[in-house]
Amino acid sequence: MSIPKEILASLGVPDQLNTPLGRFAFADGLPAPDSVAGLYDALDLMRAVEAFLVAMPAASLAAMRAGLRNIGVTSARQIAITGPRPESTSLYLTPDTDTAFAHTFLDLNRDGPTVVEAPPNSRCVVDDFWFRHVTDLGLAGPDEGRGGKYLFLPPDHEGEFPDGYYVFRCPTYTNWAVFRALDGADTIRQVRVYPLDQAAYPPPNEFVDVTGRPHDTVFASDATFYEQVDTVVQEEPPDSLDPERRGVLAAVGIVKDDLFAPDDRMRAILGRAAPLAAGMARALAFRPRAAEAYYHPGSSWKRLFYGGSHEFLHAGARLLDARAAFHYLATVITPAMADPPVGTGSVYAYTAEDGTGEWLDGGRSYVLRLPRRVPAKAFWSVTAYDTQTRSLLVTDQPQPSVSSLSGTVAANEDGSTDLWFGPEPPPGRGSNWIQTVPGKHWFAMLRLYDPTQPWYDQTWRPGEIEPRG
Repeated sequence: MSIPKEILASLGVPDQLNTPLGRFAFADGLPAPDSVAGLYDALDLMRAVEAFLVAMPAASLAAMRAGLRNIGVTSARQIAITGPRPESTSLYLTPDTDTAFAHTFLDLNRDGPTVVEAPPNSRCVVDDFWFRHVTDLGLAGPDEGRGGKYLFLPPDHEGEFPDGYYVFRCPTYTNWAVFRALDGADTIRQVRVYPLDQAAYPPPNEFVDVTGRPHDTVFASDATFYEQVDTVVQEEPPDSLDPERRGVLAAVGIVKDDLFAPDDRMRAILGRAAPLAAGMARALAFRPRAAEAYYHPGSSWKRLFYGGSHEFLHAGARLLDARAAFHYLATVITPAMADPPVGTGSVYAYTAEDGTGEWLDGGRSYVLRLPRRVPAKAFWSVTAYDTQTRSLLVTDQPQPSVSSLSGTVAANEDGSTDLWFGPEPPPGRGSNWIQTVPGKHWFAMLRLYDPTQPWYDQTWRPGEIEPRG
């Protein structure tokens, strides 16, 4: 008695298997000796690609911290500040250029429980070392913009802690603290970060102005990516990461308390996997296939967060593509960016395409029309970025952006606003122009701060970026 051919075809394997990862031979279902090694190479390549896509959050913050350390910001007492606004001299993932910005890394392993004093009218966030939201501080936090003292506890903290703080236990020892203030750099300099055991006499903070000091905070797209991830795995408790992702990382040799030392075969595989995974992330970010990634049918404007969750969850499932696309392009995880209530937080829309669906070309001229009454209670801005680095586009403009905060944006007679992009400014439109670079592609991001109802009910929509000439 034999198994019917149609059943065997559905559950067996052919003698010759041709795949995008190679050609493999089998003898009655048993891998041929000279195919076994190739199958394991294929499996390791798949696992390494998956490790890249799921561990980008950790690599991003490891690169961020390394970038700060390279310019001398080595402790939580030191706070890097870009004043008055970020410039294109350094590499950051899609920073805004609208307000002063400061950041540092809390080190709860070295400093123990740590206090952060948030100034009033600020927008501040703390994320853990796996780039998960711990809390907002300021306008979107429990102090509601009045200012307040926050106490961050290490994951293994035991015992009591004093009253008078907003208290958060962190899943990781290292945590990224980001500070922004609508009132400018002077307000940010009111931020205080110090160990709890020095609360009676807090030591002064050192604000390190990093404006004009080139540094790179963007994670790698080659085999060194996995070394960045290993840094986080070695420093943090094993249970700070879910078993599934820990298993994917272990499959490529990244294991807590083990030396990450891939042999020549595995290093070659990692060298192939990282750029392949980065290419996949670029497809997810710049041409997503999920309909919900787009704000409107037929429009090129896309969401930084889709699914409405800062945890990238929908119906109990992790939106893996959404998480990968976000972390390839951006930083800062907070509900105030993912799904803010009307009139609070901020929303983002980005595109690398013109109104015809072609990639934006730095040698051409374009115009973007924003209809009148832009639904932003605080302010709006549009910024241009480099498609390779995902950082600010490097041109003669230190801040390649146009913002309603500038006071120089010219509106049309009907109240709409035209923004121009191209190598040269259109006559009489210089205040509404963002310079681009011939031979280089770019993408744009629209930001609305404290968005109002017309954005949510879609009665206000930005135009497409249309080619001119």
